[in-house]
Amino acid sequence: MPTIAYGGLSHLALVTDDMDKTVRFYRDVLGMPLVAAIQTHGEHAARHYFFSIGNGCIAFFEWPDAELPPRKDSGVPATGRQFDHVSIAVGSDADLGALRERLAGAGADVSEVVDHSVVRSVYVTDPNGISLEFSVVVRDLDAEPWFADADPVPAVLEPT
Repeated sequence: MPTIAYGGLSHLALVTDDMDKTVRFYRDVLGMPLVAAIQTHGEHAARHYFFSIGNGCIAFFEWPDAELPPRKDSGVPATGRQFDHVSIAVGSDADLGALRERLAGAGADVSEVVDHSVVRSVYVTDPNGISLEFSVVVRDLDAEPWFADADPVPAVLEPT
């Protein structure tokens, strides 16, 4: 099978019922540049805004009548969902600490720093009920894969 050269996240498309509150959170609180603001047309016309995360974007469709999910912490089971959270890389522990302080200063319910061995992270929920993780990568998994599951699924043990 030929190797595919993946280039990181292009964009993750999410939903908001209020683009104004979404812009205020992502641009003003998180400091992510708003890099595109477009209007889709046709049967499902909507605002479609893109926020840069350095290598790719988080994008939102505004559907004012959308029923947004209730708040849910990352990694906590919930029925009726296929999406759990999005993790966005930051450059250093100092960036992670500064972002945590910024979020706390804005009144967001932000976690303490959690060390996951492969990344260190903080967690917060955005105004749309979307669980976000901000992470400092501490292990280059492409160069040094890390398998710590003591009882992995059979496919992991099969040669590729």
